[in-house]
Amino acid sequence: MRDVVEIGLGKTAQRGYHLDEIAIVPSRRTRDVDDVSTAWQLDAYQFGIPCVGHPSDATMSPTSAVRLGELGGLGVLNVEGLWTRYENPTKVLEELAGLDEDARATKRLQEVYAEPIRPDLIAERVRELRAGGGTVAVRVSPQHTLALAPVILDAGVDILVIQGTIVSAEHVSTTDEPLNLKEFIADLDLPVIVGGCTDYKTALHLMRTGAAGVIVGIGGDDWSTTESVLGIRVPMATAIADAAAARRDYLDETGGRYVHLIADGDIQTSGDIAKALGCGADAVMLGEPLSRSEEAPAGGAWWHSAASHPSLPRGAFEAASAPIGSLEQVLFGPADEPDGQLNLFGGLRRAMAKCGYRDLKEFQKVGLVLDR
Repeated sequence: MRDVVEIGLGKTAQRGYHLDEIAIVPSRRTRDVDDVSTAWQLDAYQFGIPCVGHPSDATMSPTSAVRLGELGGLGVLNVEGLWTRYENPTKVLEELAGLDEDARATKRLQEVYAEPIRPDLIAERVRELRAGGGTVAVRVSPQHTLALAPVILDAGVDILVIQGTIVSAEHVSTTDEPLNLKEFIADLDLPVIVGGCTDYKTALHLMRTGAAGVIVGIGGDDWSTTESVLGIRVPMATAIADAAAARRDYLDETGGRYVHLIADGDIQTSGDIAKALGCGADAVMLGEPLSRSEEAPAGGAWWHSAASHPSLPRGAFEAASAPIGSLEQVLFGPADEPDGQLNLFGGLRRAMAKCGYRDLKEFQKVGLVLDR
């Protein structure tokens, strides 16, 4: 039974838990780390690690997305980002990498993202991703999906990611034609990932649109200001567990259709990844952790996609810092610091081995304990 707390007369709130409030409990069995698999599959596309690159220009360029794919993950390019607004955004990214964490950084972000999106560049970037030889995935916001979808689909992507801060299956508008996700996805012949969502009901409704994957969370980290701007904060452990319950019920409802959950937020270390998967996620979306790699296009700076919103930015700008290693080292080590920021998926493999689980689906059954 979920804890319900009385806030005051006539108002109650359900208690939720963040990832740093839970811990994994090993079982009676351990396993050799070489016998553990971190493989993950979405529709027909197979990946060596359950890692989706956050579609921020700070982490994902065509080159870094391809490199993440070579290393076993899924790189996602933002088709509303700098790479589809500028022929060559390298100088813009270098300028942003030199900014400090102050009000001017946010203003400059708004200025560079005011450049209009060019459909010809969307097609060009998709061609660059295709030439890299991996799975081609791009992100578009719900607000621009109907306008940009023809260009994206004509360019030929493998996976479409429709991502916003909060995405619902039932958006109501009296001024614009809303995106009907169920009708839109039904007309497509490719897997679609949608999100973020924060609760059981929304996750279930998004699954019923026909989505192959649902993003759980709003990308919250130390640099997200969604809570201070909108009052929204997601306790990720609870959000993932609730979405996993929705997945179980949807599996029964459809007679076996499985929808993948991608956790986005509160994830910085290999331990966070293990706990997110232990709560029921199939994969994690990583932004800031990948921005620390040598291949990150912004040179170590980090910002959320919503940080450049023209009227209501929801993300602080993190100034560039020296990289902690190559992308391969961030993902697979070796680590020369004991803080869990390097060898992220080597750490996951070892956590699975210590708990005796062979693959990711088994690991979702791991025991958890509240320790804070």
